Amino acid sequence: MSEPKLKLYNTLTRKKEIFAPLRKGYVGIYGCGPTVYWYQHIGNLRRYIGEDLIKRVFLYNNYKVKHIINVTDVGHLTSDADTGEDKVEKAARKEGKSAKEITDFYFKVFTEDLEKLNVIPPSKWPKATEHIQDMISLIKILEKKGFTYKTSDGIYFNTGKLKDYGKLAKLKQEKLKAGKRIDIGEKKNKTDFALWKFSSSQEGKRQQEWNSPWGIGFPGWHIECSAMSSKYLGEKFDIHTGGQEHIPVHHTNEIAQSEAAFRKKPWVKYWIHFAWLLFKGKKVSKSEGGLYRLSQLQDKGFEPLTFRYLCLTTHYKKPLNFSFEILKSAQNSYRRLKNVVSGLKPRRTRVMRKNKKNIEIAKKQFLEIINDDFNSPKAMAFLWDILRDERLNNSEKYELALDFDKVFGLELDKEEKVEIPEKIKELIDKREKARKMKDWKKADEIRKKINKLGYILEDTEKGVVVKKR
Repeated sequence: MSEPKLKLYNTLTRKKEIFAPLRKGYVGIYGCGPTVYWYQHIGNLRRYIGEDLIKRVFLYNNYKVKHIINVTDVGHLTSDADTGEDKVEKAARKEGKSAKEITDFYFKVFTEDLEKLNVIPPSKWPKATEHIQDMISLIKILEKKGFTYKTSDGIYFNTGKLKDYGKLAKLKQEKLKAGKRIDIGEKKNKTDFALWKFSSSQEGKRQQEWNSPWGIGFPGWHIECSAMSSKYLGEKFDIHTGGQEHIPVHHTNEIAQSEAAFRKKPWVKYWIHFAWLLFKGKKVSKSEGGLYRLSQLQDKGFEPLTFRYLCLTTHYKKPLNFSFEILKSAQNSYRRLKNVVSGLKPRRTRVMRKNKKNIEIAKKQFLEIINDDFNSPKAMAFLWDILRDERLNNSEKYELALDFDKVFGLELDKEEKVEIPEKIKELIDKREKARKMKDWKKADEIRKKINKLGYILEDTEKGVVVKKR
Protein backbone atom coordinates (compact mmCIF):
# COMPACT_ATOMS: atom_id res chain seq x y z
CA MET A 1 0.00 0.00 0.00
CA SER A 2 1.59 3.27 -1.13
CA GLU A 3 2.08 6.18 1.26
CA PRO A 4 0.04 9.38 0.68
CA LYS A 5 2.03 11.92 -1.35
CA LEU A 6 2.95 15.22 0.24
CA LYS A 7 1.21 18.19 -1.39
CA LEU A 8 1.92 21.85 -0.77
CA TYR A 9 0.64 25.18 -2.05
CA ASN A 10 3.36 26.88 -4.10
CA THR A 11 3.12 30.69 -4.11
CA LEU A 12 5.21 30.78 -7.29
CA THR A 13 2.66 28.82 -9.35
CA ARG A 14 -0.43 29.62 -7.25
CA LYS A 15 -1.17 25.88 -7.25
CA LYS A 16 -1.16 22.98 -4.84
CA GLU A 17 1.55 20.62 -6.09
CA ILE A 18 2.89 17.18 -5.24
CA PHE A 19 6.29 17.71 -3.62
CA ALA A 20 9.16 16.36 -5.73
CA PRO A 21 12.55 16.90 -4.08
CA LEU A 22 15.65 17.85 -6.03
CA ARG A 23 17.39 14.96 -4.25
CA LYS A 24 15.47 11.82 -3.30
CA GLY A 25 14.75 11.60 0.42
CA TYR A 26 16.27 15.01 1.14
CA VAL A 27 14.78 18.49 1.47
CA GLY A 28 16.55 21.83 1.79
CA ILE A 29 14.54 24.58 3.47
CA TYR A 30 15.49 28.23 3.89
CA GLY A 31 13.49 30.57 6.09
CA CYS A 32 13.87 34.34 6.32
CA GLY A 33 14.87 34.91 9.92
CA PRO A 34 14.47 37.73 12.42
CA THR A 35 15.95 41.21 12.29
CA VAL A 36 17.35 41.25 15.81
CA TYR A 37 16.96 44.88 16.85
CA TRP A 38 13.94 44.32 19.14
CA TYR A 39 11.79 41.57 20.65
CA GLN A 40 9.90 39.20 18.34
CA HIS A 41 6.18 39.46 19.09
CA ILE A 42 3.60 36.67 18.87
CA GLY A 43 2.75 37.65 15.28
CA ASN A 44 6.37 36.88 14.34
CA LEU A 45 6.32 33.69 16.39
CA ARG A 46 3.24 32.31 14.64
CA ARG A 47 5.29 32.11 11.45
CA TYR A 48 8.11 30.11 13.14
CA ILE A 49 5.58 27.68 14.61
CA GLY A 50 4.25 27.22 11.05
CA GLU A 51 7.73 26.61 9.70
CA ASP A 52 8.39 24.12 12.49
CA LEU A 53 5.19 22.26 11.57
CA ILE A 54 6.38 21.99 7.95
CA LYS A 55 9.77 20.71 9.04
CA ARG A 56 8.16 18.14 11.35
CA VAL A 57 5.89 16.90 8.56
CA PHE A 58 8.92 16.26 6.34
CA LEU A 59 10.65 14.43 9.19
CA TYR A 60 7.45 12.42 9.76
CA ASN A 61 7.64 11.45 6.08
CA ASN A 62 11.20 10.19 6.70
CA TYR A 63 12.96 12.98 4.79
CA LYS A 64 16.38 14.17 5.80
CA VAL A 65 15.97 17.90 6.38
CA LYS A 66 18.59 20.62 6.07
CA HIS A 67 16.99 23.73 7.50
CA ILE A 68 18.58 27.19 7.44
CA ILE A 69 17.20 30.32 9.13
CA ASN A 70 19.27 33.47 8.76
CA VAL A 71 19.75 36.21 11.33
CA THR A 72 19.58 39.77 9.99
CA ASP A 73 21.95 41.73 12.20
CA VAL A 74 22.78 44.46 9.66
CA GLY A 75 21.36 46.04 6.50
CA HIS A 76 17.60 46.02 7.18
CA LEU A 77 16.55 49.63 6.72
CA THR A 78 13.38 51.20 8.08
CA SER A 79 12.02 51.48 4.54
CA ASP A 80 11.76 48.82 1.82
CA ALA A 81 12.70 51.55 -0.67
CA ASP A 82 16.37 51.42 0.44
CA THR A 83 15.99 54.57 2.51
CA GLY A 84 15.87 55.30 6.20
CA GLU A 85 18.06 54.11 9.03
CA ASP A 86 19.50 50.68 9.65
CA LYS A 87 17.22 49.17 12.32
CA VAL A 88 20.11 47.73 14.33
CA GLU A 89 22.13 50.97 14.25
CA LYS A 90 19.05 52.93 15.32
CA ALA A 91 18.38 50.56 18.24
CA ALA A 92 22.02 50.66 19.36
CA ARG A 93 22.00 54.45 19.45
CA LYS A 94 18.66 54.53 21.27
CA GLU A 95 19.75 52.04 23.96
CA GLY A 96 23.30 53.35 24.24
CA LYS A 97 24.84 49.98 23.43
CA SER A 98 27.00 48.43 20.72
CA ALA A 99 25.33 46.88 17.70
CA LYS A 100 26.64 43.47 18.76
CA GLU A 101 25.20 43.85 22.26
CA ILE A 102 21.84 44.66 20.71
CA THR A 103 21.80 41.77 18.24
CA ASP A 104 23.18 39.20 20.70
CA PHE A 105 20.60 40.11 23.35
CA TYR A 106 17.52 40.05 21.11
CA PHE A 107 18.65 36.90 19.30
CA LYS A 108 19.07 35.15 22.66
CA VAL A 109 15.55 36.14 23.77
CA PHE A 110 14.17 34.97 20.42
CA THR A 111 15.79 31.53 20.61
CA GLU A 112 14.62 31.15 24.21
CA ASP A 113 11.06 31.84 23.03
CA LEU A 114 11.40 29.21 20.30
CA GLU A 115 12.61 26.70 22.87
CA LYS A 116 9.55 27.42 25.05
CA LEU A 117 7.37 26.82 21.97
CA ASN A 118 9.13 23.49 21.32
CA VAL A 119 10.41 24.67 17.93
CA ILE A 120 13.20 22.44 16.60
CA PRO A 121 16.31 24.60 15.98
CA PRO A 122 17.46 24.89 12.35
CA SER A 123 20.56 23.12 11.08
CA LYS A 124 22.30 26.52 11.18
CA TRP A 125 21.64 30.14 12.15
CA PRO A 126 23.89 32.08 9.72
CA LYS A 127 24.34 35.74 10.69
CA ALA A 128 24.59 38.41 8.02
CA THR A 129 27.61 40.07 9.64
CA GLU A 130 29.53 36.79 9.39
CA HIS A 131 28.90 36.44 5.62
CA ILE A 132 29.88 39.84 4.23
CA GLN A 133 32.50 38.37 1.88
CA ASP A 134 29.94 35.92 0.48
CA MET A 135 27.66 38.88 -0.31
CA ILE A 136 30.48 40.85 -1.94
CA SER A 137 31.35 37.81 -4.08
CA LEU A 138 27.72 37.50 -5.21
CA ILE A 139 27.53 41.21 -6.10
CA LYS A 140 30.73 40.81 -8.14
CA ILE A 141 29.06 38.03 -10.16
CA LEU A 142 26.06 40.29 -10.85
CA GLU A 143 28.40 43.15 -11.78
CA LYS A 144 30.30 40.95 -14.22
CA LYS A 145 27.03 39.87 -15.86
CA GLY A 146 25.91 43.47 -16.30
CA PHE A 147 23.05 43.60 -13.79
CA THR A 148 24.41 46.39 -11.56
CA TYR A 149 25.01 50.13 -11.71
CA LYS A 150 26.43 52.69 -9.33
CA THR A 151 24.70 55.71 -7.78
CA SER A 152 25.94 58.20 -5.23
CA ASP A 153 24.56 56.09 -2.36
CA GLY A 154 25.30 52.53 -3.48
CA ILE A 155 25.39 49.70 -5.99
CA TYR A 156 21.96 48.85 -7.39
CA PHE A 157 20.39 45.90 -9.22
CA ASN A 158 18.80 46.80 -12.55
CA THR A 159 15.39 45.08 -12.58
CA GLY A 160 14.74 46.38 -16.10
CA LYS A 161 17.11 43.72 -17.44
CA LEU A 162 14.78 40.90 -16.36
CA LYS A 163 11.65 40.22 -18.40
CA ASP A 164 10.05 38.14 -15.65
CA TYR A 165 10.80 40.42 -12.70
CA GLY A 166 7.96 40.28 -10.19
CA LYS A 167 6.68 36.83 -11.17
CA LEU A 168 6.33 35.67 -7.55
CA ALA A 169 3.98 38.53 -6.72
CA LYS A 170 2.38 38.44 -10.20
CA LEU A 171 3.44 42.06 -10.71
CA LYS A 172 2.73 43.41 -14.18
CA GLN A 173 5.70 44.96 -15.97
CA GLU A 174 3.81 47.97 -17.26
CA LYS A 175 2.87 48.90 -13.69
CA LEU A 176 6.47 48.65 -12.55
CA LYS A 177 7.80 51.38 -14.83
CA ALA A 178 8.49 54.65 -13.11
CA GLY A 179 5.88 57.29 -13.77
CA LYS A 180 6.69 60.96 -14.22
CA ARG A 181 5.35 61.86 -10.79
CA ILE A 182 7.37 59.21 -8.94
CA ASP A 183 10.67 60.42 -7.52
CA ILE A 184 13.16 57.60 -8.01
CA GLY A 185 16.29 59.66 -7.56
CA GLU A 186 19.20 58.06 -9.39
CA LYS A 187 17.44 54.72 -9.87
CA LYS A 188 16.87 53.56 -13.46
CA ASN A 189 13.62 51.82 -12.48
CA LYS A 190 11.48 52.36 -9.40
CA THR A 191 11.83 48.65 -8.52
CA ASP A 192 15.65 48.67 -8.61
CA PHE A 193 17.13 47.84 -5.22
CA ALA A 194 20.39 48.26 -3.34
CA LEU A 195 22.95 45.47 -3.29
CA TRP A 196 25.51 47.54 -1.39
CA LYS A 197 24.93 50.83 0.42
CA PHE A 198 27.69 53.35 0.98
CA SER A 199 28.18 54.70 4.47
CA SER A 200 26.79 58.22 4.61
CA SER A 201 28.26 61.09 6.62
CA GLN A 202 24.69 62.34 7.12
CA GLU A 203 23.72 59.37 9.32
CA GLY A 204 26.81 59.68 11.51
CA LYS A 205 29.50 57.08 12.14
CA ARG A 206 28.16 53.58 11.65
CA GLN A 207 29.18 50.78 13.99
CA GLN A 208 28.80 48.17 11.25
CA GLU A 209 30.54 48.89 7.95
CA TRP A 210 33.04 47.08 5.74
CA ASN A 211 35.46 47.72 2.90
CA SER A 212 34.31 46.61 -0.54
CA PRO A 213 35.49 47.04 -4.15
CA TRP A 214 32.90 49.86 -4.44
CA GLY A 215 33.56 51.71 -1.20
CA ILE A 216 32.99 51.49 2.56
CA GLY A 217 29.45 50.47 3.43
CA PHE A 218 27.15 47.58 4.23
CA PRO A 219 25.05 45.03 2.30
CA GLY A 220 21.48 45.50 1.14
CA TRP A 221 18.88 43.39 2.94
CA HIS A 222 17.93 41.21 -0.06
CA ILE A 223 21.47 40.16 -1.05
CA GLU A 224 22.01 38.75 2.44
CA CYS A 225 19.43 35.98 2.01
CA SER A 226 20.58 35.02 -1.49
CA ALA A 227 24.19 34.75 -0.34
CA MET A 228 23.49 32.74 2.82
CA SER A 229 20.88 30.39 1.34
CA SER A 230 23.08 29.51 -1.65
CA LYS A 231 26.11 28.98 0.60
CA TYR A 232 24.38 26.37 2.74
CA LEU A 233 21.75 24.88 0.40
CA GLY A 234 23.28 25.34 -3.05
CA GLU A 235 22.50 27.53 -6.06
CA LYS A 236 19.15 25.75 -6.42
CA PHE A 237 17.14 24.30 -3.53
CA ASP A 238 13.71 22.97 -2.60
CA ILE A 239 11.78 25.34 -0.33
CA HIS A 240 11.92 28.99 0.72
CA THR A 241 9.57 30.27 3.43
CA GLY A 242 8.57 33.58 4.93
CA GLY A 243 5.69 35.81 5.91
CA GLN A 244 3.23 36.91 3.22
CA GLU A 245 4.55 40.47 3.56
CA HIS A 246 7.82 39.30 1.95
CA ILE A 247 6.19 38.38 -1.37
CA PRO A 248 6.10 41.74 -3.24
CA VAL A 249 9.54 43.09 -2.36
CA HIS A 250 12.01 40.95 -0.40
CA HIS A 251 11.33 37.58 -1.98
CA THR A 252 10.72 39.11 -5.40
CA ASN A 253 14.16 40.74 -5.23
CA GLU A 254 15.83 37.59 -3.91
CA ILE A 255 14.56 35.70 -6.95
CA ALA A 256 15.69 38.44 -9.35
CA GLN A 257 19.28 38.65 -8.15
CA SER A 258 19.70 34.90 -7.58
CA GLU A 259 18.39 33.83 -10.98
CA ALA A 260 20.46 36.56 -12.63
CA ALA A 261 23.61 35.35 -10.84
CA PHE A 262 23.15 31.57 -10.98
CA ARG A 263 21.24 31.32 -14.30
CA LYS A 264 19.00 28.66 -12.77
CA LYS A 265 15.22 28.88 -13.06
CA PRO A 266 13.44 28.45 -10.88
CA TRP A 267 16.07 29.29 -8.27
CA VAL A 268 13.78 27.86 -5.59
CA LYS A 269 11.27 25.20 -6.58
CA TYR A 270 8.60 25.88 -3.92
CA TRP A 271 7.69 29.06 -2.05
CA ILE A 272 5.64 28.82 1.16
CA HIS A 273 4.20 31.91 2.83
CA PHE A 274 2.49 32.27 6.19
CA ALA A 275 -0.58 34.39 6.84
CA TRP A 276 -0.67 37.04 9.56
CA LEU A 277 -1.82 36.98 13.12
CA LEU A 278 -4.70 39.43 13.47
CA PHE A 279 -5.68 41.58 16.44
CA LYS A 280 -9.15 43.11 16.30
CA GLY A 281 -9.38 42.03 12.68
CA LYS A 282 -6.15 43.72 11.54
CA LYS A 283 -2.52 42.65 11.24
CA VAL A 284 -0.65 42.75 14.53
CA SER A 285 1.33 45.99 14.34
CA LYS A 286 2.40 49.05 16.28
CA SER A 287 -0.52 51.06 14.92
CA GLU A 288 -3.20 48.41 15.46
CA GLY A 289 -1.94 46.81 18.70
CA GLY A 290 -1.50 43.19 19.71
CA LEU A 291 2.30 43.30 19.83
CA TYR A 292 2.43 40.96 22.82
CA ARG A 293 5.59 39.04 23.58
CA LEU A 294 5.52 35.41 24.66
CA SER A 295 6.73 36.40 28.14
CA GLN A 296 3.75 38.74 28.45
CA LEU A 297 1.39 35.85 27.71
CA GLN A 298 3.18 33.87 30.41
CA ASP A 299 2.75 36.74 32.87
CA LYS A 300 -1.00 36.48 32.26
CA GLY A 301 -0.98 32.78 33.15
CA PHE A 302 -0.77 31.22 29.68
CA GLU A 303 1.64 28.40 28.96
CA PRO A 304 3.76 28.92 25.80
CA LEU A 305 2.49 25.68 24.25
CA THR A 306 -1.05 27.03 24.55
CA PHE A 307 -0.09 29.59 21.91
CA ARG A 308 1.40 26.80 19.78
CA TYR A 309 -1.86 24.85 20.14
CA LEU A 310 -3.84 27.94 19.08
CA CYS A 311 -1.67 28.39 15.97
CA LEU A 312 -2.15 24.75 14.95
CA THR A 313 -5.93 25.10 15.03
CA THR A 314 -5.82 27.41 11.98
CA HIS A 315 -4.25 26.59 8.61
CA TYR A 316 -0.92 28.37 8.10
CA LYS A 317 -2.23 30.15 4.99
CA LYS A 318 -5.25 31.59 6.79
CA PRO A 319 -5.25 34.68 9.05
CA LEU A 320 -5.49 33.83 12.75
CA ASN A 321 -7.49 36.09 15.04
CA PHE A 322 -5.95 36.66 18.45
CA SER A 323 -7.55 37.79 21.69
CA PHE A 324 -7.11 36.69 25.29
CA GLU A 325 -10.58 35.13 25.20
CA ILE A 326 -9.56 33.01 22.20
CA LEU A 327 -6.27 32.11 23.89
CA LYS A 328 -8.11 31.15 27.09
CA SER A 329 -10.33 28.78 25.10
CA ALA A 330 -7.23 27.28 23.46
CA GLN A 331 -5.61 26.81 26.88
CA ASN A 332 -8.66 24.94 28.15
CA SER A 333 -8.64 22.67 25.08
CA TYR A 334 -4.90 22.07 25.31
CA ARG A 335 -5.06 21.19 29.00
CA ARG A 336 -8.01 18.89 28.38
CA LEU A 337 -6.06 17.18 25.57
CA LYS A 338 -3.05 16.64 27.84
CA ASN A 339 -5.26 15.29 30.62
CA VAL A 340 -6.99 12.86 28.26
CA VAL A 341 -3.68 11.60 26.85
CA SER A 342 -2.18 11.31 30.35
CA GLY A 343 -5.19 9.24 31.42
CA LEU A 344 -4.52 6.80 28.58
CA LYS A 345 -0.94 6.12 29.61
CA PRO A 346 -0.57 2.37 30.17
CA ARG A 347 -0.14 1.34 33.80
CA ARG A 348 1.38 -1.92 34.92
CA THR A 349 -1.97 -3.06 36.25
CA ARG A 350 -3.88 -2.44 33.00
CA VAL A 351 -1.64 -3.04 29.99
CA MET A 352 -3.80 -3.68 26.91
CA ARG A 353 -2.92 -5.53 23.74
CA LYS A 354 -2.64 -3.34 20.67
CA ASN A 355 -4.13 -4.21 17.30
CA LYS A 356 -1.42 -3.34 14.77
CA LYS A 357 -3.93 -3.06 11.93
CA ASN A 358 -5.98 -0.44 13.82
CA ILE A 359 -2.84 1.59 14.42
CA GLU A 360 -1.61 1.34 10.82
CA ILE A 361 -4.98 2.43 9.41
CA ALA A 362 -5.16 5.45 11.75
CA LYS A 363 -1.56 6.48 10.98
CA LYS A 364 -2.20 6.34 7.26
CA GLN A 365 -5.35 8.47 7.67
CA PHE A 366 -3.37 11.01 9.70
CA LEU A 367 -0.57 11.07 7.12
CA GLU A 368 -3.07 11.67 4.33
CA ILE A 369 -4.53 14.64 6.21
CA ILE A 370 -1.28 16.29 7.28
CA ASN A 371 0.33 15.69 3.87
CA ASP A 372 -2.39 17.77 2.26
CA ASP A 373 -0.63 21.14 2.51
CA PHE A 374 0.23 20.69 6.21
CA ASN A 375 -3.43 20.75 7.29
CA SER A 376 -2.89 21.02 11.05
CA PRO A 377 -6.50 21.97 12.02
CA LYS A 378 -7.92 18.93 10.25
CA ALA A 379 -5.16 16.73 11.69
CA MET A 380 -5.91 18.06 15.19
CA ALA A 381 -9.61 17.28 14.73
CA PHE A 382 -8.63 13.77 13.66
CA LEU A 383 -6.61 13.32 16.87
CA TRP A 384 -9.68 14.25 18.93
CA ASP A 385 -11.75 11.77 16.88
CA ILE A 386 -9.20 9.03 17.62
CA LEU A 387 -9.36 9.78 21.35
CA ARG A 388 -13.17 9.44 21.26
CA ASP A 389 -13.20 6.31 19.08
CA GLU A 390 -14.69 3.44 21.11
CA ARG A 391 -13.30 0.88 18.65
CA LEU A 392 -9.77 1.65 19.88
CA ASN A 393 -8.48 0.70 23.31
CA ASN A 394 -6.50 3.04 25.55
CA SER A 395 -3.09 1.64 24.61
CA GLU A 396 -3.82 2.14 20.91
CA LYS A 397 -5.06 5.68 21.49
CA TYR A 398 -2.00 6.53 23.57
CA GLU A 399 0.43 5.25 20.92
CA LEU A 400 -1.37 7.18 18.18
CA ALA A 401 -1.50 10.41 20.21
CA LEU A 402 2.27 10.31 20.80
CA ASP A 403 2.93 9.42 17.17
CA PHE A 404 0.82 12.36 15.90
CA ASP A 405 2.55 14.62 18.40
CA LYS A 406 5.79 14.17 16.47
CA VAL A 407 4.10 16.58 14.04
CA PHE A 408 2.19 18.78 16.52
CA GLY A 409 5.11 19.23 18.94
CA LEU A 410 2.75 19.78 21.90
CA GLU A 411 4.68 17.57 24.36
CA LEU A 412 1.57 15.49 25.08
CA ASP A 413 3.62 12.91 26.98
CA LYS A 414 5.32 15.45 29.21
CA GLU A 415 3.96 15.72 32.72
CA GLU A 416 3.08 19.30 33.55
CA LYS A 417 4.77 20.81 36.58
CA VAL A 418 2.02 22.54 38.46
CA GLU A 419 2.70 25.32 40.94
CA ILE A 420 0.15 24.60 43.68
CA PRO A 421 -1.04 27.66 45.62
CA GLU A 422 -1.06 27.43 49.42
CA LYS A 423 -4.85 27.72 49.46
CA ILE A 424 -5.17 24.61 47.27
CA LYS A 425 -2.65 22.72 49.43
CA GLU A 426 -4.72 23.50 52.53
CA LEU A 427 -7.88 22.23 50.84
CA ILE A 428 -6.09 19.03 49.74
CA ASP A 429 -4.98 18.41 53.35
CA LYS A 430 -8.56 18.92 54.59
CA ARG A 431 -9.85 16.50 51.97
CA GLU A 432 -7.29 13.88 52.98
CA LYS A 433 -8.37 14.19 56.61
CA ALA A 434 -12.02 13.82 55.58
CA ARG A 435 -11.14 10.70 53.55
CA LYS A 436 -9.31 9.16 56.53
CA MET A 437 -12.39 9.83 58.64
CA LYS A 438 -14.46 8.23 55.83
CA ASP A 439 -16.44 11.44 55.50
CA TRP A 440 -16.91 10.95 51.76
CA LYS A 441 -19.51 13.68 51.43
CA LYS A 442 -17.17 16.34 52.84
CA ALA A 443 -14.24 15.02 50.76
CA ASP A 444 -16.37 15.28 47.63
CA GLU A 445 -17.43 18.83 48.47
CA ILE A 446 -13.79 19.88 48.91
CA ARG A 447 -12.87 18.24 45.56
CA LYS A 448 -15.62 20.27 43.83
CA LYS A 449 -14.36 23.44 45.51
CA ILE A 450 -10.81 22.74 44.28
CA ASN A 451 -12.18 22.09 40.80
CA LYS A 452 -13.95 25.47 40.78
CA LEU A 453 -10.65 27.12 41.67
CA GLY A 454 -9.14 25.67 38.46
CA TYR A 455 -7.49 22.44 39.64
CA ILE A 456 -8.24 18.73 39.17
CA LEU A 457 -7.38 15.97 41.65
CA GLU A 458 -6.54 12.45 40.55
CA ASP A 459 -6.30 9.72 43.18
CA THR A 460 -3.53 7.28 42.20
CA GLU A 461 -1.67 4.41 43.90
CA LYS A 462 1.16 6.85 44.64
CA GLY A 463 -1.13 9.49 46.11
CA VAL A 464 -2.99 12.57 44.88
CA VAL A 465 -1.93 14.12 41.56
CA VAL A 466 -2.85 17.78 41.04
CA LYS A 467 -3.42 19.19 37.54
CA LYS A 468 -4.68 22.50 36.19
CA ARG A 469 -8.21 22.35 34.86
